Amino acid sequence: MYPIPAFVEAGGLITYGFVLDEQWRLVAASIGKILKGAKAADLPIQQPTKFELVIKRRTAKALGVTIPRSVLLRADRVID
Repeated sequence: MYPIPAFVEAGGLITYGFVLDEQWRLVAASIGKILKGAKAADLPIQQPTKFELVIKRRTAKALGVTIPRSVLLRADRVID
């Protein structure tokens, strides 16, 4: 299991992790507040709220792994 989809796109089996675009938006918002004078210590800790499941079928087949249909249906993206 990998943390970001790029690994699955490169041939990995599965990834489950936070959506990078959302995380970068949170970082940018915090930086904007700091640039406007806020103290970093006063900003709340923010955690990702959106996660993504990506599966590569070709890798599963090569490994002899059967991904249950229920998991495939829950995936945000299935790569053939």
